Amino acid sequence: MISFLTTFGNDQTPVLNLAGHCDPPSGTCTDLTAHIRQCQSQGIKVLLSLGGDIGNYSLSSNDDATSVARYLWDNYLGGSSSSRPLGDAALDGIDFDIEHGSPDHYGELAQSLVDLGNQAGTKVYLSAAPQCPFLDQHLGPALQAVTFDYVWVQFYNNRDCDYSSMVSGVAGAWKMWTSSLQSSEVFLGVPASAAKDDAGSGYIPPDDLTSQVLPAIKQASNYGGIMLWNRYFDRISGYSVAVRNSV
Repeated sequence: MISFLTTFGNDQTPVLNLAGHCDPPSGTCTDLTAHIRQCQSQGIKVLLSLGGDIGNYSLSSNDDATSVARYLWDNYLGGSSSSRPLGDAALDGIDFDIEHGSPDHYGELAQSLVDLGNQAGTKVYLSAAPQCPFLDQHLGPALQAVTFDYVWVQFYNNRDCDYSSMVSGVAGAWKMWTSSLQSSEVFLGVPASAAKDDAGSGYIPPDDLTSQVLPAIKQASNYGGIMLWNRYFDRISGYSVAVRNSV
C-alpha cells in the first residue's frame, strides 16, 4: 500500500504525500518504479491509498468523481501521462481511506475506476479501510454501491468495537462486516504495537490474537487475514513475525 494521495477533488491539484520517503514535486518518487515492479513480479498487489486522517479531499459531484478517476487512471494505473509521479509502473488498484468529510460520490469514483479498467481489458482492484463501527459513515455508501475486493476494517481507535471491548466487541462488529460484504475479502485491522503513536486504542497482544481473536473470526468464509497499522511500528515490534503462522 502506497499512502496517501492526500488532496483531490473539487478542482484541486492532487497532492501525493509519502511522508518523507520521496519528494513528488522533484520527481524522486519515480525511483519507486523498480520496487513496485519487484513486488508485482512476486504476485503482490500494489495499490495507492486515497485520503487518510490528514488531508484536503472531497468529491463535489459525480462528474468530479469521474474526473478524479480519469486522473488516477492516467497517472497511477493503466493509462498514460507525461507526469506520472511514481514513474512508468502501473499500480494494481486504489484504496479508499476516507476518514472525514462527506461520503458522497465515492461509489461513483470506485465504479468509474472499474469501468476504466474494463474498457482497457484489465482489472482495477478496489480496497477500503473503514472504521469498525458498522456501517462506517464515510465509506458505507460506497461499500454498499460497489463490490470492493479487499476491506481492511480498522479495529482500533474505536473502543466500542476494538479490543478495548475484548473479544466479544471485536467478534460482534466482525460478524456484521463479514455478513454484509459477502463478495469481499475482509481483513482485521489492528495496531502493530502498543505505542501511543501507533493507535490510541485497540492493540491486541500477539498471544491474545492467535489464541482468542483469530479462532473467533476465521470462521467467516470471507476472512482474508489481518492488516497491521503500520509497517514502521511492525518492524520495531516484530508483530507480523509473531502471528504470521497463525493467520
